[in-house]
Amino acid sequence: MKVLAIGDIVGAVGLETLERYLDRAVGMTGADCVIVNVENAAYHGILPDQVSQIRHLGVQVMTSGNHIFDKKAIFSTLENEEYLLRPLNYPATAPGSGSCIRTLPDRRKIGVINLSGQVFMEDLGDPFALIDAAVERLKRETDCIVVDFHAEATSEKEALGYYLDGRVSAVYGTHTHVQTADERILPQGTAYITDIGMTGARESVLGATAESALARFKTKLQTRLEPAETEGALCGIVIDISDETGRARSIQRVVIPEQRRVVDEA
Repeated sequence: MKVLAIGDIVGAVGLETLERYLDRAVGMTGADCVIVNVENAAYHGILPDQVSQIRHLGVQVMTSGNHIFDKKAIFSTLENEEYLLRPLNYPATAPGSGSCIRTLPDRRKIGVINLSGQVFMEDLGDPFALIDAAVERLKRETDCIVVDFHAEATSEKEALGYYLDGRVSAVYGTHTHVQTADERILPQGTAYITDIGMTGARESVLGATAESALARFKTKLQTRLEPAETEGALCGIVIDISDETGRARSIQRVVIPEQRRVVDEA
């Protein structure tokens, strides 16, 4: 099974970019399943019509993070949309679920767990204490399990990767919006990367205009961050998972369109 995981959709540019490049990404990677982190589609949060828009693009599972409850209109959607997840470590009384199993058209199943970090984040439940029961529950139906760990600290993400090594197919980070270059297969067969990046305005500061971000740093005031409207890029990863063992065979970064690294001087 090949799983395409796409990083945080940021604002209108992120949605337009997903719509423009998703088919190309699926064609390039041969993905059987697409998972997208959607918590910033409405900059911040996500609205019910955006959930429908993303689902109709052919996305199987939508994950989120600390902004999932920013728009109150999404509460009922979380209750009714089985494949829109909020972090598992919110209280059980919060709307929605932190995990799901999606059956693909060929009847193969994939388990997805959405988890939030604690370091430099809102103080939710301990991810290390909560993840064991979730993995055990999903393993009753499938060995193909991926974890979207929406967290700030690199150390916390790497620690969870090693904690789950050999028990899940992949642990990938979201939240920081910058794709890291540390993708690898851990010793017991779990694919890992610290952050899969952002789908949104490429020339920006994490999706915001450079001007509005600089204003915050220079004045130390919590001024509004304005969404950037420059050309968008899609960032994510593709993981090849063994159907027999649930172990990852490979992990590869995906960026569309590719970033120019050399300037033509002609």
